[in-house]
Amino acid sequence: MARTTSRQTRAKAAPDGPSALESFIDGMIAAGLTGQVFGDHGIGKTSTFLSYIPKRYPDLDVVLVPAANLTPDDLLVNAPVRDPRTGELALQQLIMDQLSHPRKFVLVIDDSLQAGDTIQSQLMQVACNWTLGEHDLRALGCVGVFLTDNESASEVGARRNDLAVLDRMATIRVGANDTSWRRHLSERYPDRDLSEVFLTWARLSPHLRRLLSPRTVQHIIDCAVEDFPVRWGLPIVNGTRLVLADQRADGSPGPDRTDDILDQLARALGVPNRASVADPVRRILRAAIRRRWAVLLQGPPGCGKTEITRHVVREETGREPVYFSLPVTNVEDLCVPVPGADGTLSSLLTRSLLGTEPKVLVWDEYNRPKDKATFAKLMEVTQEWTLAGRRIDGLRAQVALQNPPYHLGRKLLVTSNNLAQASRFTISYEVAPDDIPANQWLVDTYGTTAEVVLEWWKNDIDDEGRAWVSKRTLERMIKLQGQRLPLQSALIYLGDGEFAPVSLTSLEARLKGRPSTGLADLAAEVDLWEKRLRAAAEQSTEGTGDSDLVHQILANAEASQLREHLDVVARLVRHLPPKLRATYLVGQVPEKQQVWVDAMARMARLQAG
Repeated sequence: MARTTSRQTRAKAAPDGPSALESFIDGMIAAGLTGQVFGDHGIGKTSTFLSYIPKRYPDLDVVLVPAANLTPDDLLVNAPVRDPRTGELALQQLIMDQLSHPRKFVLVIDDSLQAGDTIQSQLMQVACNWTLGEHDLRALGCVGVFLTDNESASEVGARRNDLAVLDRMATIRVGANDTSWRRHLSERYPDRDLSEVFLTWARLSPHLRRLLSPRTVQHIIDCAVEDFPVRWGLPIVNGTRLVLADQRADGSPGPDRTDDILDQLARALGVPNRASVADPVRRILRAAIRRRWAVLLQGPPGCGKTEITRHVVREETGREPVYFSLPVTNVEDLCVPVPGADGTLSSLLTRSLLGTEPKVLVWDEYNRPKDKATFAKLMEVTQEWTLAGRRIDGLRAQVALQNPPYHLGRKLLVTSNNLAQASRFTISYEVAPDDIPANQWLVDTYGTTAEVVLEWWKNDIDDEGRAWVSKRTLERMIKLQGQRLPLQSALIYLGDGEFAPVSLTSLEARLKGRPSTGLADLAAEVDLWEKRLRAAAEQSTEGTGDSDLVHQILANAEASQLREHLDVVARLVRHLPPKLRATYLVGQVPEKQQVWVDAMARMARLQAG
């Protein structure tokens, strides 16, 4: 049955009329009261303020202040200012320039419980009296004050329990059904009927709906639009993909329902719930730049995450990425408040974030922050794409790169995160070494030595050995060989005289003899190998050991090697079993796939001749 995309169907999926949160916003503004809003992460609290208020009140702006990012001097600071009456220097309280607004505004203090103790005191003055220091926010144009956050103990840094403060505010607890997230998604994807998506979500238990927040549903839809596996929209929490499992009565997790739920959502969106795509990392990065996404790439050390990110950013924008390494970076390195000539505090951005040219932010070693507060402070950047409320011009994408908590049975020194932080990324992808086409780059850069080392890596060691020898390690081996230094020094050193458990005997033998690659060996004796493959085909439709050997050599060859010996490849591949030939065109990077298309076309001409 064809899916309808009529406006009538979409309207049923996104009901008309204000949501509970929108009605609360109206009431607080009309009554001049401070509103306190609590609700789970990702249900659309902040986006409701940002979308509803400009539509409902065209003469009002929304001033969003992400509290997790604030330092004591961001909101208010004493500074020496020359008194116009006496000409003397005097202390004057300077207020954040966003609060000295040219139009009337509604102040939304987001993630309000994640600020430190000093900031909490400042925020309480704002909430209680609509003042800050000596400044009256009403006189500055403020017509509404709201504080929002999630009360979960794992996601906040403070709790409000002072009755004198709590008595100054009206409070609402909201769930996903109390925000306008359905209408927002329907407007975001006007050509898709999302009614089945909303129904699938509504049928889930409350616990599963909390795990699969509306924000995550949006990420799943984004994946479907790009024809990516919808699983990539699920966040990675503490190094592991989120599991959609209900809770038993004792609080333990029930059966894993992830595949079943994703199958239902994929069907509702009219897409296959595919497991993977070819060349995933480059496709993710290109989509992120094109669609203005924040994405997370998690992979083992040395697999090439950073280099391929730099390469794709240069290809797509013509510029280097704006790169920050989290172990030596915090928000104060990116943005600081400075007194302005108009008597307000302005946010001063680091030089690399200025200008209107296209920018891609790379947060390297994302889960190795300089301090524990950095994760919370970066939530503004990854979610709102601002720093201290200041927009970053030209920002096209954000890429967070991190290692898993464990690799090769060893714990890595990374920081844990929570679901609210993890769900900020449109795509969260677990990078495998084969996902990054670094082999061809090694061959192009280092030539014959790289070919020999790669032949050893592909054919002479097992899967565990290959896991110990990253692409970074391979490059070290190639460079050390060029300097005639011992290859063992290239292996990961584990301490106490122990190196990674990988035998180098066969590699040293290969390098000593300077043998050609496997494909070059076949090319040197192509007549003999063609005769052997013909005999193998006559002996069995499944092939023989000779067929398997040639197949392995062809499958492991890099694109440049296949292109160099294209005639040989075409002559040999026509004698291989069809089931083996079919694998060459599936799941390949575009460069290698094109070589195989050319080889198959040449094979067809040989058969026709």
